[in-house]
Amino acid sequence: MATYKEIKGVTVQTKDSDPVVNVGSWSAGGNLNSARFNNAGNGSQTAALAIGGSPPPVSGYVEQYNGSSWTEIADLNSGRANSEAGGTTTAGIYFAGFPASGLTELWNGSAWTESGDLNTARGYLAGEGSTTACFAVGGYTPGGDQALVESFNGSTWTETTDLNTARRNLESVGTTTAHLAFAGKVTNVTGATESWNGSSWTEVADLNLARHQLGGAGTSTAALAYAGATSPTSGSYAQTENWNGSAWTEVADVATARSTAAASGTTSTAAMYAGGTTDGGSDAPGVALTEEFSFPPPTSAILTEGDIFLSRGTTFKGFGKAAGIPSGSWGSAANLNTGRGDGIYGFGTTSLAGIAGGDDGTPGDSWVANTEIYNGSSWSEQSDLNTARYFAIGSGGTTTAAIGVAGRTTTNVANTETWNGSAWTEVTDINTTRRGVLSNQPPAAQTQILVYSGYSTTRHTNTESWDGSSWTELSDLNTARYTGGDGGAGPSDALCAGGQPDSPGVVCEFWDGTSWTEGADLNTKRIEGAASAGASTSAIYGGGNNPGGTGLDTVEYYNGSSWTEIADLADGGNGASHHIGTAHDTFFAGGITPSTPNSASASTEHFTADNALGDITLS
Repeated sequence: MATYKEIKGVTVQTKDSDPVVNVGSWSAGGNLNSARFNNAGNGSQTAALAIGGSPPPVSGYVEQYNGSSWTEIADLNSGRANSEAGGTTTAGIYFAGFPASGLTELWNGSAWTESGDLNTARGYLAGEGSTTACFAVGGYTPGGDQALVESFNGSTWTETTDLNTARRNLESVGTTTAHLAFAGKVTNVTGATESWNGSSWTEVADLNLARHQLGGAGTSTAALAYAGATSPTSGSYAQTENWNGSAWTEVADVATARSTAAASGTTSTAAMYAGGTTDGGSDAPGVALTEEFSFPPPTSAILTEGDIFLSRGTTFKGFGKAAGIPSGSWGSAANLNTGRGDGIYGFGTTSLAGIAGGDDGTPGDSWVANTEIYNGSSWSEQSDLNTARYFAIGSGGTTTAAIGVAGRTTTNVANTETWNGSAWTEVTDINTTRRGVLSNQPPAAQTQILVYSGYSTTRHTNTESWDGSSWTELSDLNTARYTGGDGGAGPSDALCAGGQPDSPGVVCEFWDGTSWTEGADLNTKRIEGAASAGASTSAIYGGGNNPGGTGLDTVEYYNGSSWTEIADLADGGNGASHHIGTAHDTFFAGGITPSTPNSASASTEHFTADNALGDITLS
């Protein structure tokens, strides 16, 4: 087992005063004189340039910021967009662009002068540095995404070591000797992060939220990543993440979600984002908005998730989301396009999620094949399942790699389908045909999942594992059941809670990789609940109905030893989405209200629990 030092890189420390929560805040700055997107920025929060972009058409406009307002100054020699910039308001550099350009211009505080071109003309790239030491990273040419990196010495560009992952629409910060490149788009958006040490690129921890066309500020060891665009549908993010040299942590959101704006900031404590577009489309109108970011004072000790320390020599304290679960809350999110319940495939996170299948609530047996993807603000229709069904299960995964198993049409089915981000493909059927099955939520949904319980002509105890190509029978559950709750985070971690039979209906079992063991019971007997997410030591389960058919809005959280009732849903229902997000950040999407027959809901509710600082009891 890894020690705390191996995980966090430090031993447990004694603190004379408690560190502060490093969330920061965004505030409104002065608007640009010319609304635009696909523009670039350089400088600091109080002295910056916003350069080029698309009004449309492409522009050579340049504006200078003094900390409160923008002033138009000398235009570029060549107007363009999707370029990059570095330097300051008195010594700046602007280079590349799309259609593919290698053009470089230098700014001396009063005029732009053309300098040596990039070796490879491109656009949609990243870059950062000064007029005498600057990087151009990744990008796109008519030949495709690029991993190319070039270094500028004041007059010429020289090719250096490529990125590990070719991509476009990425962001980077730092110098030519210590650089950080993150996010972007390959086939789909990515959160991949790479660190440069002066000679080679090393893959490090990914962003929590994959995205492209985002902003960034800071250095290779202390950076911000903010806003950006979604994929595959148009739309923008507001999320901001802070890089501490080893991991990304979510902090305060920008007020207006957008992408392709001018990002500035030499530190991770003072950044700026000016212009951009709010819908992520290449022909979208630009905005003139400017937002400025501030952190607590740089001398403050900062809390990050997972921190443990001895406070003032007397009390052990920890910082994390588990401590905040009781104060979590449900809030409304965008409605589905198709109301549905009674078993929905769910996958992804609450900022990039997918659902498929379910019962649309029409009289008699009814089922749908509809697939919808959530981009952080709205749901959009995608390619249908090959086999429409309900009382099925999806098993975690992402919006580019998910799996759906079994269910019911006019009869129970064994069909298994995998999702690649654009289409469903039928693969090997599960061994035991059934409906009302449950599954875990592994890190690799298409190569390592468990499916268990269910119903055909009888309730099942069967457990099967999927290795990416075939199903294998494993040890059975102790209690046969279906339409219960589930969770778990890997091949050796699963949870099966409640469900039918009507009695006991509260029994929970836990999978350790070889067998099922009964554990702590639910507080409320229920069937057809959902919103079950997370590991077997941190799970959430809500909604559904009791065996008498009364709808439930109660929600319970499992901490590894017991279930505790937490904040209620606004609108409980049967068979809403499973396996979206974590126990601290999850969706309850869709559902059918037992008290109103044939009423399939399109509502989505979002549960969030903030990190909290709490005492740790040692035993």
